[in-house]
Amino acid sequence: MYLKQIHKPNTIQDITYWGIRASVGVIFIAYGIQKFDPIWKQHLIGFGLPPELQIPIALAEVIGGAFLIVGFMTRITGVVFSIILLDAIFHIRWENGFFIAQGGWDYDLALLAMMLFVIVTGHGRISITSILRIPKILQ
Repeated sequence: MYLKQIHKPNTIQDITYWGIRASVGVIFIAYGIQKFDPIWKQHLIGFGLPPELQIPIALAEVIGGAFLIVGFMTRITGVVFSIILLDAIFHIRWENGFFIAQGGWDYDLALLAMMLFVIVTGHGRISITSILRIPKILQ
């Protein structure tokens, strides 16, 4: 009985957690849509990445962003986004220093922290997964 009192559902926390997921989802959708532009092939080459990754990266960001917003496969999406962000930090932005004004990685670090929070906490109560009782392996 004591544990039930401690873990009583909190609507404000649920909405706040969804807000974090949705915010990061919108950010990734916006950046993912940008990556469908053919100019991104040149950016990838400039970053030392193969241009064939343009469409898979764009799709991962758009679909993953939508998954975060609705709360489907949030931990898997969090892992994929964490890998993308770690690559951005260490492969693309590290040499520019910390501050984003100089092309640094502080913004990517903040997004990475949010993704780690999503990985740890899962889909939350405001989610498709919670409503439809989707199998645990897809959470």
